[in-house]
Amino acid sequence: MSLQIAKEIVTNIKNGDIKPVYFLMGEEAYYIDAISDYIEKAVLSEEEKGFNQMVLYGRDVTIDDIVGNAKRYPMMAERQVVIVKEAQDLSRTIENLVTYVESPQPTTVLVLCYKYKKLDARKKLSKAIKKAGVLFESKKLYDNQIPEWIKRTLASKGYTISPKAAQMLTEFLGTDLGKINNELDKLKLILKPGAQITPQIIEENIGISKDFNNFELQKAIGERDIRKAFSIIQYFSQNPKNNPIVMTVSLLYGFFVKVLKYHSLTNKASAAKELGVNPYFLKDYEKAARNYPMKKVSSIIAAIRGVDMKSKGVGAANMSQGDLLKELLVKIFE
Repeated sequence: MSLQIAKEIVTNIKNGDIKPVYFLMGEEAYYIDAISDYIEKAVLSEEEKGFNQMVLYGRDVTIDDIVGNAKRYPMMAERQVVIVKEAQDLSRTIENLVTYVESPQPTTVLVLCYKYKKLDARKKLSKAIKKAGVLFESKKLYDNQIPEWIKRTLASKGYTISPKAAQMLTEFLGTDLGKINNELDKLKLILKPGAQITPQIIEENIGISKDFNNFELQKAIGERDIRKAFSIIQYFSQNPKNNPIVMTVSLLYGFFVKVLKYHSLTNKASAAKELGVNPYFLKDYEKAARNYPMKKVSSIIAAIRGVDMKSKGVGAANMSQGDLLKELLVKIFE
């Protein structure tokens, strides 16, 4: 949803529909930066930017400073652009902006990047921005939405990616879209247009093992491949910094919660949608459900919670990450 709205905002600007105020807020910084960067690059010509484009930082200015700059008239240009980065540092006084927003300077494009927070929709400023300009909320994506985001992002740039490769990137990089996009940009530098990104390419260029990662551990456990699961855990114990236990525990917990949900489904035909997983990976959950009855899955989830607590120092006396994960595998496979 954030992607679609961000695209609409950029398209409107391209078409000359430029608003006097853009308030960009929310948990996902990627779209806030994308819109702000586009405005910074595209609204003014290079010749106009010298006198008519200003970048301020919330920690260094007051609302009065912002308003003072916004009320200036452009020099030898149709408009000026004022961008306030890290505007969340002004959260205590941000409502004081309402007087300006209710009557904004028509020749100024004021952009406020309000990351990791959002305005109170009940207050005047939020309502005034909606009336005068654009109030955009950039929402964080869920883990299960990231692979599809990677696929769409690459498709827009003429590349494809295998489902496993997308899952590997998600597992390794998390939900930070900016970080993921940076890695994708690096891969594009070495790939021919139209190429497909595979697990092999990721292993060779990003440093994620295609055979020893949380995704492969999850698959091995689901298939009850005891030897492979223990070999992956052994690899993790030798590389703990690159394979933190918190990521492994979180992934396995999410996996078995979905397996439990799969057991309870009356209509398995819509399982992929109900579980929120790519249909390509549905077979992994089907296999795990066959290998682990519902009662066993419940006990596994309890064991995962127990290991999570121990990894945080509760009830475990100096146990290494590797030993904790081995203990968990024993409980899963018993």
